[in-house]
Amino acid sequence: MTSVKEFRIEEPATADDLGRGAFVFTDDYSVFDWGKMPDSIPNKGASLCAMGAANFEALEAAGVPTHYRGVVSRGEAVPLDDIVAPPREMAIDLTRVPDLPHDGREYDYTTFHQEAEANYLIPLEIVFRNTVPVGSSLRSRADPADFDLDHDEWPDEPVDLPEAVIEFSTKFEESDRYLSRENADYIAGEADVDDLEAIAREVNDLVTETAADAGLKHEDGKIECLYFDGEIRVADVVGTFDENRFSYEGQQLSKEVVRQYHKRTQPDWIEAVGEAKTAAKEQGVADWRELCAVKPEPLDDHVLDAVASMYTAGANAYLDRELFSAPPLPKAVERIRSL
Repeated sequence: MTSVKEFRIEEPATADDLGRGAFVFTDDYSVFDWGKMPDSIPNKGASLCAMGAANFEALEAAGVPTHYRGVVSRGEAVPLDDIVAPPREMAIDLTRVPDLPHDGREYDYTTFHQEAEANYLIPLEIVFRNTVPVGSSLRSRADPADFDLDHDEWPDEPVDLPEAVIEFSTKFEESDRYLSRENADYIAGEADVDDLEAIAREVNDLVTETAADAGLKHEDGKIECLYFDGEIRVADVVGTFDENRFSYEGQQLSKEVVRQYHKRTQPDWIEAVGEAKTAAKEQGVADWRELCAVKPEPLDDHVLDAVASMYTAGANAYLDRELFSAPPLPKAVERIRSL
């Protein structure tokens, strides 16, 4: 289902009922839509699991429905506060994910929703942006003036937005694309795009406030949702260093650190990825990776160690709990700055 976490089904979902299963978080990572990279980041999976669990529990307490049932300890789903070791598994309710038929880059959402009926994973990612950091795709799709910002061009530093911007992108296409609101509403099926935006804003507000309490700035992120029995529920994982971008005293703390490091150190691969995506679009090929002539190289050990400290120290700060054996956050940030 994803390149960085495994998916276990205990009771499959049906047309009328949710199923049960779990996410098993690995230390794998993915950048630039490549899928699983050739190395892994120690304790990354556990940090994502713990942060995601904390956010789901806070959302449920605030009255926002989710698919979360607890972290897994000794085969049981329990609250995050009940565990003493970093969790690797998250128990969840399961919905259905029909196949999305396509002919090249033409996707058949009508057939998807005929199969989905009223119990399905909504084939959208709902993106919220509080700032426009360096590396954000929004810089290539819009101008500062579109958001009432006093800049002729995007500066070489993060820019705060006057209010959160909500966008919609595809979820199951080989190369995701941003959508008009009208197209997003069509792709969402029975789920209402206005309701999706409202939920995204609630999630954004909660993560932003939690991050601020930890000394972190929440820059942007995304959610995925399921639709069941007329109700939208937040799904996948929420508010982690993979799904969201955070910063600490101006230093990026998220998967963006690894993206930018690859841009600096593996420019040939980055160029090949861009060329392959362009060629795939021109040729109507769904999987652009088939056209990529260069493969990514593993990262050096000192880079993996620094990024691992970012994940674990950042999770400790966000959770306000020493769940991981990690340096203090300022020290972990120093290591990231030196890369």
